Amino acid sequence: MEEAIFGAGCFWGVEYKFSKVEGVVETEVGYTGGSTENPTYRDVCTNKTGHAEVVKVTFDPSVVSYEVLLEIFWDIHNPTTLNRQGWDIGTQYRSAVFYTNEEQRLSAIKLKEKLDTSGKYKKPIVTEIVPAVEYYKAEEYHQKYNEKNKKSVFSL
Repeated sequence: MEEAIFGAGCFWGVEYKFSKVEGVVETEVGYTGGSTENPTYRDVCTNKTGHAEVVKVTFDPSVVSYEVLLEIFWDIHNPTTLNRQGWDIGTQYRSAVFYTNEEQRLSAIKLKEKLDTSGKYKKPIVTEIVPAVEYYKAEEYHQKYNEKNKKSVFSL
């Protein structure tokens, strides 16, 4: 198994989308990329900790490749808006790939460059591609949010 960590706005919808991908064996929401140890959701929402809301994806690379996960990542959010996804504004909602090894880093850079020159987006992609740092699991009520809240907008 391998892990991938993506920040693409509010982690509820991102987690839901990745949980439906064949070859993904587990998803978990959390926080990374900041300076505060053991941040809470409240801490992260102050926009002072530097953390992003992220989804940690555990996947079987013999079933789904990291490159396919990257393609899904870029398709499920707007990677051209800095620190914002829809109504959610703040650095915790930034678009980011937190790579865990050199192969992931190179794959992310390659696909980002390909998308940037493809004409798919009218503005440049602002997605950060940075090394994975300390990851903190989010509170339990955030885990599998869509499954716990069947009337969620993410069930569409």
